[in-house]
Amino acid sequence: MLNFIWLGLILLGVFVAGLLGRISGDQSIAESAFASAKAAITLALGLVGGMMLWLGMLRLADKAGLVRAIAWALRPVMRILFPEIPANHPATGAMILNMAANMLGLGNAATPLGLKAMQELDKLNPRPGTATNSMVTFLALNTSAVTLIPATSLIYISAAGIPNPHGILLPTILATVCAASVAVLLARILQGLPGFALGNGASLPASEPAPERGPDSAAESESEERRPIALWRWVLGIITVLLLATVVTFELHPSLRQNFLQTSGLGDLLREQEASAAVAQSLKEKAQAVDASARPEGWRGVMVSASALVIPCLFVIFTAVAAIRGVKIYEEFVQGAKEGWDVAIRIMPFLVAILVAMGIFRDSGALTLLQWLVSPLLNLIGFPAELLPLALMRPLSGSGSAGIMAEILSQPEIPNLIKYTAATMFGSTETTFYVLSVYFGSVSVRRSRHAILAGLGGDLSGIVASVILCRMMLV
Repeated sequence: MLNFIWLGLILLGVFVAGLLGRISGDQSIAESAFASAKAAITLALGLVGGMMLWLGMLRLADKAGLVRAIAWALRPVMRILFPEIPANHPATGAMILNMAANMLGLGNAATPLGLKAMQELDKLNPRPGTATNSMVTFLALNTSAVTLIPATSLIYISAAGIPNPHGILLPTILATVCAASVAVLLARILQGLPGFALGNGASLPASEPAPERGPDSAAESESEERRPIALWRWVLGIITVLLLATVVTFELHPSLRQNFLQTSGLGDLLREQEASAAVAQSLKEKAQAVDASARPEGWRGVMVSASALVIPCLFVIFTAVAAIRGVKIYEEFVQGAKEGWDVAIRIMPFLVAILVAMGIFRDSGALTLLQWLVSPLLNLIGFPAELLPLALMRPLSGSGSAGIMAEILSQPEIPNLIKYTAATMFGSTETTFYVLSVYFGSVSVRRSRHAILAGLGGDLSGIVASVILCRMMLV
């Protein structure tokens, strides 16, 4: 499935870029592709320090027996969610710490812990390269993690000057619960269906060696090459040729493009988008400049302070208990930290692939075109059309969806209810494709099975729940 999604992002991105005049120039998709590739490497390298720190700390916790103790305490819940994992396995403790970090909004800690958990899960994988049921369930929980403190949403909505910014806390928590429940339920339902079940022979067990290629297998390969091409391949080839012909025609004859944009109304839509993007950028800068020392009052302030104390307390507990148990804490920390660099190297190709495709799709204007096409349908079912770009971008890009949220919050003509809903949607959903590429890339999983459907299903339920809950609680 990921192959078709990746192909679709690139084909649609290039086609729409040709329609809207973004093949060349300052906003060309070629520039976006190279910038996205560079951003992927920068992002992977930026993760190295955090991964080394947390993998080192997690090794201390493991040597001190804390990971096994946590796994033992929560084994009834984890056995329901992950029945395939043996009792007291190291993956259990890493997953619990990852989910706790996600709940508290500690993204810098959650990612390294999640990667460590995925590595431990891969040790139980009889089919390397294929996601197990436990891997898919864990990924579904990460793409729709229950969040107690949506820090980014709170910062942006406060910077926009919208009254009662902390009113989104309860709707966000409930929306993430809905998203997580649906994601896990979909992971369980889909794992046994044809095409997703592990027993369909899609990959060989780790213990079974690959068959050697002999004369018979060579003859079979030659016969396969002489087989007629499947109908869907012909259709895909024809569609690709037509898309490229349209792009080349519009690029060689700009007047045709101008006439198309003028008669369709897309030209005005693009100009409005550029104007609102400039206002959104100023709000984004204002949000980044919010004083981190300003704490909310009451129980909200207690929650924020508790989150700030979690990481220092974990450092003290992990190191002190390990030292008390006689662990050579410095040597063991360094030994665990060494794994961080290897993980970063492994995820780089996966990050480049997914971020380049998303960059082409995003900067081509495809989201703007899609919003323009489905706005009448959204108005008919009561879904605010202003939220569509955010709903579409959120699974693809964290920074892109943050920019769209800032754009929504900066427009005075948009009602506050929609702005609350946008912040709630952002806080209750996750960048599914990024999480999938990083987590599965760290263990070289190429066959994701139903992980994408489970993650996107959780995102969709979080989006719908955000709209409903905000209408019920914030009107």
